[in-house]
Amino acid sequence: MSLRQELNAMVEARMEDMAADMMEMSRIPAVNPRMNGAGEYARMQWLQAYLKKYGIPFDVIEVPDDAVKEGVRLNLVVKLLGTEDPEKTLWIIAHVDTVNSGDLENWNTDPFQPERIGGRIYGLGVEDNSQAVITALHTCRLVMENKLQTKCSLGFIFASDEETGSAYGLHALLDHGVFSPRDEAIVPDAGSADGSFVEIAEKSQVWLKFTVTGKQAHASMPQLGINAASIGMHLGVELEDMLKREFNQEDPLFNPPYSTFELTQKFVNVDSPNVMPGKDVFVMDLRILPCYTVDQVMERIYAVTKRYEEERKGVTVQVEFITRVDAPAPTPSDSDIVTRLVASIRENGVAAYYGGIGGGTCGAILRAHNIPAAVWSTLDELAHQPNEYVVVENLVKDTKVYLSTILKYC
Repeated sequence: MSLRQELNAMVEARMEDMAADMMEMSRIPAVNPRMNGAGEYARMQWLQAYLKKYGIPFDVIEVPDDAVKEGVRLNLVVKLLGTEDPEKTLWIIAHVDTVNSGDLENWNTDPFQPERIGGRIYGLGVEDNSQAVITALHTCRLVMENKLQTKCSLGFIFASDEETGSAYGLHALLDHGVFSPRDEAIVPDAGSADGSFVEIAEKSQVWLKFTVTGKQAHASMPQLGINAASIGMHLGVELEDMLKREFNQEDPLFNPPYSTFELTQKFVNVDSPNVMPGKDVFVMDLRILPCYTVDQVMERIYAVTKRYEEERKGVTVQVEFITRVDAPAPTPSDSDIVTRLVASIRENGVAAYYGGIGGGTCGAILRAHNIPAAVWSTLDELAHQPNEYVVVENLVKDTKVYLSTILKYC
């Protein structure tokens, strides 16, 4: 039996332990504070205790943040030095924060009390990104227990704040000097149900907040006011239609192969049905193919909002970036991390391929710093949806592939 096969057998024997760890950790809320949560601090405490229990060395990097009661966000970094080239590190990066649950009426179970039903565990954030946290923990344990030594260093990061841009997570770690230009990374934060898809490219990701200001009045006397809600609705629809029509180029590397422009969040304006709103606020999510720049798209958006202000006297339209991530160059398909990860997936019986997605992972942040990153996991793509679940068997599958990849660096 080869070493890879021996490790696979060890992983299979730990499936129930991984499921139990998933259940225990997921009972600790970790909703991002900018999504009306308390943050991931308590869950980070659980992770620190876990790492200490199994003798795994780690550093804690604190990032000040007044949005949480503790005043800091935590990031945990495990680094096992390589035998020949310790200045280079292969990283496996998971994020600990989650989005909010949304409308609880849409959940069949309590999202904050994970429940195992058959071969699945249901709960908030179990796929995004607790699956990666648990598989990374068990991968690290197996590496240490079997005294595997990689030629380059091997690292594991448990990061904060991925869900709202990573300012207190990966960006802070980059500023802190955690990474070197020769590093590589696996980011288990997107994938496919059979584990065949390896993401090497992302679209630009932009969240725009539009604030339309008019003048409040009684709805029965519209001549006395300026209806911001009506103007906002017309503006939103016009922008969405225009962007889809003008920026319609396709790239088969991506799924979907076109840029997406979707109206999403709508803020409360007035509390009464007979009041004509003087302010209307809405958000648009834009995922832009690399063939277009964000500035090109914004130029057209600003032209439309300016026209609304000119044609509707007394109206102002403010446009704010909630998030802006300009698409970096893709990870080269012939880079070590991509070729070795694809080979490891195939060794475990899956025909792997690579491509691009709409954006929103830490992979894009690393690529912007010229660090090759492959985003991969085996999941049913339930992130940010009610009744999110993780397939327990996928915990085993992912851990096997990590270990197979790590062996290629030994």
